[in-house]
Amino acid sequence: MRKIILTALNTLMLVSIAAVAFAADGGVTGGFGLAAAGIALGIGVAAAGGSVGQGNAIKAACEGTARNPDASGKISQSLILGLAFIESLVIYALLVALILLFVKM
Repeated sequence: MRKIILTALNTLMLVSIAAVAFAADGGVTGGFGLAAAGIALGIGVAAAGGSVGQGNAIKAACEGTARNPDASGKISQSLILGLAFIESLVIYALLVALILLFVKM
């Protein structure tokens, strides 16, 4: 039940950020004031989510290595691969934010 609620809130948050990022042109800030705020909020959420995910992955890898030191090689390989995937999602969010920024200019 908790997972469903978190997924629904996450979806609602992403939809509201997209509405801010694609706001109508115009305004006193050169036309991208709301878009810049949405972009900053979006990349901040992506970075925070990525850091939480990386922290949980490192915690689990340390616990796994502590329980079974013989498997530290395989755990390290899986950890590095997982961290690369998490970081690629944050970089993808940065690219989307930059695309939104330069399209709104």
